Amino acid sequence: MGKVPYASVGSLMYAMVCTRPDNGYPVGVVSRYMSNPGRENWATVKWILRHLKGTSSMCLRFSSCNPTLGGYMDSDMSADVDTTRSTTGYIMTYVGGTFS
Repeated sequence: MGKVPYASVGSLMYAMVCTRPDNGYPVGVVSRYMSNPGRENWATVKWILRHLKGTSSMCLRFSSCNPTLGGYMDSDMSADVDTTRSTTGYIMTYVGGTFS
């Protein structure tokens, strides 16, 4: 694993933040193993790259005469019993399609 360019996961993070928020979860998972990656982690990175290559021509198209922006949010105060931290989640939609 010493010769594997696992540190290039940073470029996946750039793509995730700038253009592909749908890859946030898998990129976040493989980023946890930056200091000591294994073969399974490298296989996952290659899977993410194949997914990006296979879906590079896909895009979102909004074609509505009445564009609407919507947002939903939920929170749970002190949901984590060990740390008593709250959990918050949100979703943003535009013309019925989720973008964040």
